[in-house]
Amino acid sequence: MNPTRGTIDLGDSMPNLRLAGSRLLPIAIGIVILLLLLWSTTSIPTGNVGVLTLFGRVTGETLPEGIHLINPLKSVQKLTVQTQALKESANVPSNEGLILALDTSLLFHLDKTKAAFVYQTVGEHYAEKVVEPTLRAAIRASTSAHTANALYTNARELVQQQIQDELAAQLAPRGVIVENVLLRDVQLPAMLKGSIEAKQQAEQDALRMSFILQKEKQEAERKRIEAQGIADFQKIVAQGISAQLLEWKGIEATEKLATSPNSKVIVIGNPKNGLPLVLEPR
Repeated sequence: MNPTRGTIDLGDSMPNLRLAGSRLLPIAIGIVILLLLLWSTTSIPTGNVGVLTLFGRVTGETLPEGIHLINPLKSVQKLTVQTQALKESANVPSNEGLILALDTSLLFHLDKTKAAFVYQTVGEHYAEKVVEPTLRAAIRASTSAHTANALYTNARELVQQQIQDELAAQLAPRGVIVENVLLRDVQLPAMLKGSIEAKQQAEQDALRMSFILQKEKQEAERKRIEAQGIADFQKIVAQGISAQLLEWKGIEATEKLATSPNSKVIVIGNPKNGLPLVLEPR
């Protein structure tokens, strides 16, 4: 400022402004670049896939796990590809028209190669919109083909496999992969459940009795064979003893005859010593 005229001298301040501007410009450029990097960098968590959209339109591009640089004008929608569990408790009909309470669990996950298609056609809530209704329909279709007795006893694995096959056929084109279907519980009406359990108990008793009878028959056959063997052995022993006794009696009679004073024969040899017995007249 010139004191004599009361005015501001801008000539001295212009170099300072230029110097300050030259210092602030790199800082401003650095801030802009940093903001652009922040806007252009995205991170996809483990077990997720990123679907890119531009002004609300799905581009069809997907990003795997990790850090990525993208167009700052694009947005990223993260969808999980990890295994998800869906539990369903429903009252379903059997082949006879009886209503059963069935508890089912479905294990599934999103097909990462079809994540953009799923987000575009269904949205991020695809489990509630597609998977759950399909599971209910598959359960009803499978249980209605079997009797209540079969569902409660030996057809559970078959029903489980039928539900899984039906879900896989319907959900795979929609971008959902079915891993497994589990039947947690089947509840029948109390009266029907009691009848089935009584029938099963009767069948078990019949099988046990049949086993006991078969065992008794085998034991009787064993005893018969054992008794026959003992009888055969006794018969053989008796025959041997009789033959030996007769031989001894013959030897004894011969000796008595030979040693008798009125005997007219001579005994040559002795069977007891292994010599042949020969009788000759005197």
